[in-house]
Amino acid sequence: MKRTVFAAVLAAASFSSLAAVDSYTIEPGHTYPSFEASHMGISFWRGKFNTSAGKVTLDRTAKTGTVDINIDAKSVDFGHEKMNEHARGEDFFNVEKFPAITYKGKLTFTGDTPTGVDGELTLLGVTKPVKLTIGSFKCIQHPMLKKEVCGADASGAFDRVDFGMVYGAKYGPTVAKLAIQVEAVKD
Repeated sequence: MKRTVFAAVLAAASFSSLAAVDSYTIEPGHTYPSFEASHMGISFWRGKFNTSAGKVTLDRTAKTGTVDINIDAKSVDFGHEKMNEHARGEDFFNVEKFPAITYKGKLTFTGDTPTGVDGELTLLGVTKPVKLTIGSFKCIQHPMLKKEVCGADASGAFDRVDFGMVYGAKYGPTVAKLAIQVEAVKD
């Protein structure tokens, strides 16, 4: 009898911890990963990717969660078509060979709020750790969608040479800043 009660309690605890995990789908019209990188050491160019997709999970009770973002490298946009064409080529994003850039990680919390992501960036077929700091995080009941929507602004930095993007490296800093503004709708 004690084993049956213990098994039932254990099963209920397992179910309640599973039930606490919420899943969100990235809203592509409100999510634009962006970056800033040196242009030959004389200025900094800023660009974004216009197409991305992904999932976020959030367990507020356990203070855990995951981030999985897939970026269409062909959607790179500097606001300057010649620069976009060059960036899509072999010197930079090499979109024909590497059409996707991914970022996958685990949320870190301070108190009840996600404040960072310990993750890995895959760029040009190379995967390296990249930590992101979450500067803002908020969830609301969206007035038009009638669903919970969470948004965050995360940022970090990486050295593009570590991923094999060496074109122009001799002209200036190779550390690129990465920023991901994200909104995700609860499934």
